[in-house]
Amino acid sequence: MTAHDLVRALGVPDLPPRTSAFDPGYDPGTVRSHLEQSGRLLSRLKLSMATWLIADEAATRSKIEAAHRLQVPLVTGGGPYEIAQARGCLDAFVELCASLRIERIEVGEGFTEPRSPEGIMELARRHGLEVQVELGQKHGGAFDASTRDRLTDRGRRWLEAGAEQIVVEGRENAQGIGLFDETGALNTAFAEHFANAWGLERTVFEAPTKRSQFDLLAHFGNGVNLSNVRLEEILRVEIYRRGLHADSFHRELAPRPRPGEGA
Repeated sequence: MTAHDLVRALGVPDLPPRTSAFDPGYDPGTVRSHLEQSGRLLSRLKLSMATWLIADEAATRSKIEAAHRLQVPLVTGGGPYEIAQARGCLDAFVELCASLRIERIEVGEGFTEPRSPEGIMELARRHGLEVQVELGQKHGGAFDASTRDRLTDRGRRWLEAGAEQIVVEGRENAQGIGLFDETGALNTAFAEHFANAWGLERTVFEAPTKRSQFDLLAHFGNGVNLSNVRLEEILRVEIYRRGLHADSFHRELAPRPRPGEGA
């Protein structure tokens, strides 16, 4: 018997990948090792922030190579997009991403003046790139009702223009930002609002901490899309998602019949 055979015998369902990990500047060996271990569980790997722009290019290319070999889609973070746009180098940034065979860019609207979704989508299409959009100010604190409604409309416009998914800002600490108050508590009502407005499949929640990850999974169940998960936390998130964790077993796995048993 293999470990996979046992997991199936326990009644754990096969799930599509819904966790996007991020690389804030790990060394290539670490990235390769984690992708070999957990890549099949990932929806994509984010080359986060602008770290990959100043890292040794051969090292960055080796990470990209490993992701392609292991069939893990790639996306760039929204920060370098915003900086390139503000500095008049957006075309060059998009060309670079396409030349590196990165499949998707993240369009950020967190600290610079946003541009027309339709124009950005046209630019991305010319280079064969998908787009996801990160909404929420980097320094705007937790969302209020006015911000929630404004972002809802903005997200709808992006989706209508052709964006694949909308990412809700959570930064690196999920505290005093976006859906999280100063204590790190999740605003479930606002999270539900975005999921209902855009569709759960097209909504991605940044969840960089154990609490934010578990709170979102506990609220939405195993179908929620999470982003900004560190490489070393992928397996913990995924056992929680499947009910193979003490804190989720009774909710996710215990009620399921084992193979061959009746419902």
